[in-house]
Amino acid sequence: MNYQSELKGFLDDKGKLTHMPSKHEKRKTALEMIRDKFENDKNYNEKEVNEIIKGIISFSDHETVRRELISAKMLNRTLDGAKYWRSQIG
Repeated sequence: MNYQSELKGFLDDKGKLTHMPSKHEKRKTALEMIRDKFENDKNYNEKEVNEIIKGIISFSDHETVRRELISAKMLNRTLDGAKYWRSQIG
């Protein structure tokens, strides 16, 4: 997917999200763009997840983005939050 054109107006000149879109479809596209930064079949700890998210957003609320990825079932995690991985769904 061409995220640059789909998210025009939400990306800075470096391709980072400046804010999360409020409309559902654009927000889903933004989350998909972030999800695509995670490798399939790889486990991450919370610090690694946060660093990946921080690398693609230019605003400071990486915690909310992480929770939204989990709520949207784009990322999964263990109950204790020790291990995260990219969902195979979607």
